[in-house]
Amino acid sequence: MEKGRKTNKILTILLIIGTVTVFFPLYMAVIIAFKNPNEMTNDVAGALSLPKSWSFSNFAEAMQVTDFWHSLGNSLLITLVTIVLAILIHSIAGYVIGRGMRKIKGFKFIYFYIVSGMFVPFSILMMPLVKQTAQMGIGNRFGVIVLYLVFYMPMNVLLYSGYLKNIPEAMEEAANIDGASTWTTYWRVIFPMMKPMHATVAILTALGTWNDVMTPLVIMSGTGQNTLPLAQLNFQSQFGTNYNLAFASYILALIPILIFYVICQKQILNGVANGAVK
Repeated sequence: MEKGRKTNKILTILLIIGTVTVFFPLYMAVIIAFKNPNEMTNDVAGALSLPKSWSFSNFAEAMQVTDFWHSLGNSLLITLVTIVLAILIHSIAGYVIGRGMRKIKGFKFIYFYIVSGMFVPFSILMMPLVKQTAQMGIGNRFGVIVLYLVFYMPMNVLLYSGYLKNIPEAMEEAANIDGASTWTTYWRVIFPMMKPMHATVAILTALGTWNDVMTPLVIMSGTGQNTLPLAQLNFQSQFGTNYNLAFASYILALIPILIFYVICQKQILNGVANGAVK
């Protein structure tokens, strides 16, 4: 009993530390976003204090500086298209590879080859990709979407092929006996049963795509098309950073992805609960 209590106390302390670590930067972002520039001081106590008057002027100015609605539209377009295509393409690849590994030895090599892409750093690929996308004429939003599909394919294939182990092959055999083709079996039986994993892939892909700066920066530079993270670089200059406008912009960019995360989190819980009932 004493060991169990000690373990619970340690876990409680770790959870408290983790909670403070997560919410402290968020607290700082919110109070600085609502402060006037003249309230910013080098004093720690002054930086942590609440604003004297809560004003939305920083948010309005940040929206003008970043061309918010145009940048938001680009981010939404790239993120949503990437999510939809990732779920469709990567789930099929994960299904084929996951089922094929049990029957054909060559599929295991393909699986490890694709998954090994997670260990290749973007810095090595950056310059070749810039030149290649320029030569192919896709140094734009379409090219960024294609690159995201390639970048997230190793992780998503790993997730989908691993989740397939929870789906018995008897479901597919029963569908085949009823006369369903492999394509029909996948879309009518397997694809709906992977709904929790679809939500997980959507969240991970959306978070990475929404917050990414480097890929749009090196691929879309000179096109006049900015995503929100790319537009937020306007707040930084060689002489300093306008923290009030920067944090106001960060809060604005956080709201859409936070809403998406909450929606997908609910889908995960519902999918797990429905699967348990069945």
